[in-house]
Amino acid sequence: MTASTTLRLPTVLAWRDYDPSACELPGMSLGELALPGPPASESDRLWQLGARRVRLPGTIDLTAGADPGQAAETVAGLSLIRDLTARAVLVEWDLRLPTAPADAWQALSHLQPPRRIEGPTGADEALRAWQQGHYLCKCLWRKGPGFVQIRDRRWGELRRFTADEPDYEDTIERLTYGAPATSVPAAVLDDFRTEKLVLDIGPLSWWLPYRISRWLQEPMTV
Repeated sequence: MTASTTLRLPTVLAWRDYDPSACELPGMSLGELALPGPPASESDRLWQLGARRVRLPGTIDLTAGADPGQAAETVAGLSLIRDLTARAVLVEWDLRLPTAPADAWQALSHLQPPRRIEGPTGADEALRAWQQGHYLCKCLWRKGPGFVQIRDRRWGELRRFTADEPDYEDTIERLTYGAPATSVPAAVLDDFRTEKLVLDIGPLSWWLPYRISRWLQEPMTV
């Protein structure tokens, strides 16, 4: 059983527009929304409801250690941020990082930037770099006939990772909403770790890239 079968997404606040001033107008607030459905479907449901700005409660905490419950909560929040980022929804969230390494934020830099970062020295500078360098399609994966490909620009240059072995696609599916690291093939997971395509959160490993829902430009140029 993977963690995705037990993830509970947070209740969120949502609005129909990206602009905070527009969100103050009558009828623009969607209020507080519970997300009880399967994690894979909730970003679609929010989009269909008209959500274009979403605020998560609390803080995504990557310092909480190995507690399985806390790990599942963190994975749930990050999964929602990733899936909404893929839809170009404005996500308001806060992040707490460990004090080292100082560049830990870069693994997450394809996601909508948080409102604030807590923890490491230089957090304010990291946040500014994240905000200034963020754009859609920065780290994504796609599935073709008989292969998967990841395109990753989080580190400045374009990095490509292509695999045609079935184990890779299956592992991505398992890790998309978090799974125990011991539940997927070790060799495949090691490859993904080497490429910094997974994040280890307590006993869970979580898939970082998103499948794009809205292209920023023509797909062939991304």
